[in-house]
Amino acid sequence: MSLGDVTPFHRFARVYDLVMPGERGNQTAVALSSADRDVERVLDVGGGTGRISRNLPVDEPVVVDAARGMLEQARSHGLDCVQGDAGTLPVPDDSVDAVVVVDALHHMADATAVFEEAHRVLRPGGVLVVREFDPTTVRGRALVAVEHLVGFESRFWAPETLAEQLRDAGLDAAVLESGFGYTVTGTKRERE
Repeated sequence: MSLGDVTPFHRFARVYDLVMPGERGNQTAVALSSADRDVERVLDVGGGTGRISRNLPVDEPVVVDAARGMLEQARSHGLDCVQGDAGTLPVPDDSVDAVVVVDALHHMADATAVFEEAHRVLRPGGVLVVREFDPTTVRGRALVAVEHLVGFESRFWAPETLAEQLRDAGLDAAVLESGFGYTVTGTKRERE
C-alpha cells in the first residue's frame, strides 16, 4: 500500500468485513489451481482482515499487510499474520506455494516491486494470483473516480496490461477472468 493509504485502513479495520462484499464463487481458490505444485503455504498480501485467507482451502495461509488494525482483525479470526510491505516481503526466497493479492494491488505504491517479490518468494511451480478491477469498464471508471475522490492514491490496470507486467517479472501469466472484477495469474516455472 502507499503510505497514504495505510492509515485509513488501520482506522477502518473494525468495520471492514461488514462493508466489503465477500468473494463470489471463491475465484481466488479456483485460480490457485494454476500452480504447477500442491498449494499449502499461501501469502495473502494486502490481505487486511483475512477475508480471503479464511476461505482458502489451504493449510498455511499467512496474511501480510501494512495496516496494523487490519492484522489485529485477521488475528482475531485465528490467522497467522505478518506486518510488512508488499514490495519487500518478510519471507525467505522460494518459501511459499502461492501469493494472492485480492482487491489490494491498486493501493500498493510499486506494483513492479510486488511482482518481483512474489517471484522471489514463490517456490518453482508456485503461482501469483491477482484479483483487481478493470478501469476500462464503466464500473471501473466509476471506482477510480470514487477512490481518488476520497483521497486514495489508487492506480488500476487493464487485465492484459497487468499480465504483461507479470511476464516482465519472470512469471508465466494468464488472464483467467475478465470484466469489472478480473483475475490474472503468474506461475513461476521450474528452473531449467
